[in-house]
Amino acid sequence: MENLTIGYGVLVTLIVVALLFDFMNGFHDAANSIATVVSTRVLKPHHAVLWAASFNFLAYFFFHLKVASTIGKGTIDPSIVDHYVIFGALIGAIAWNIITWYYGIPSSSSHALVGGLVGAAVVKAGFGSLVASGVLKIIAFIFIAPLLGFVFGGLMMVIISWLCRNTAPRKVDKTFRRLQLLSAAAYSLGHGGNDAQKTIGIIWLILITAGLSTTESEIPGWVVFACYTAMGLGTMFGGWRIVKTMGNRITKLNQPRGFCANSGGAFTLFIASAFGIPVSTTHTITGAIAGVGTTRGTKQVRWGVAGGIVWAWILTIPCSAIMAALAWYMGQLIL
Repeated sequence: MENLTIGYGVLVTLIVVALLFDFMNGFHDAANSIATVVSTRVLKPHHAVLWAASFNFLAYFFFHLKVASTIGKGTIDPSIVDHYVIFGALIGAIAWNIITWYYGIPSSSSHALVGGLVGAAVVKAGFGSLVASGVLKIIAFIFIAPLLGFVFGGLMMVIISWLCRNTAPRKVDKTFRRLQLLSAAAYSLGHGGNDAQKTIGIIWLILITAGLSTTESEIPGWVVFACYTAMGLGTMFGGWRIVKTMGNRITKLNQPRGFCANSGGAFTLFIASAFGIPVSTTHTITGAIAGVGTTRGTKQVRWGVAGGIVWAWILTIPCSAIMAALAWYMGQLIL
């Protein structure tokens, strides 16, 4: 580790910017867990975001910090990290989040952060500074996570349709209005357990850079608490532009379909978090919604909308990396 001296002002600034990113992550990705319950009118928007935010925070008590460890020391070589790299990574990720939020594009905050780390590290120390196994695993799950969501969501929809084939539609809708609350809670739990940990890993890197922690140390409890709190607060403010895209533009949802989409997505997030893999909650729920829609026929999914989202997935890491590289140069001037 480089012997760097970081002033308290810079240290506090970086931690605040990291928590701002975490807040924006919750704000940007709120649609992932609430779009289905809002579009099916199970909950009003302001009730839905409070429901999601509560379970984002409760993830604090359920998940180990394997994802934070992957971000902290499994993406880029910790020995090249300094305050300029952290600044560049965060500003690059935040800039991409703002752009995609403004245009209502469901892109991945997670991959924006990974792209930011990659861009800032490469511009400082070259491609040798990347941890190839970690970066390749994250890139692989750009495709694996939505595929798993697609399979789980579609499979659950087939099972539910068979089980309810002789049940009155009104009774089915009434039952799944309640079950959809549980599936949205599960998805929000998975969202908090995977996404908040990415910022935990970033703040851990900041503390390592400042000489206040090491890669062998326990992550301080206040870091974990602060990140889950910031994520929950961000979710409370919601991302209504993206709710519209996720709710009904990909495929039309009702109560059972909304339940299956959220449940399929939640299963995927739980699996990824258990193995310490940072995945995109946006990719996951998009795949699950498409999987549910496909059970009624491929024409029931608006593949043009889904294709536009896929392009956002492909562009997120390189675009945020470029922005982070520019922000790294900017940091040389202002920090």
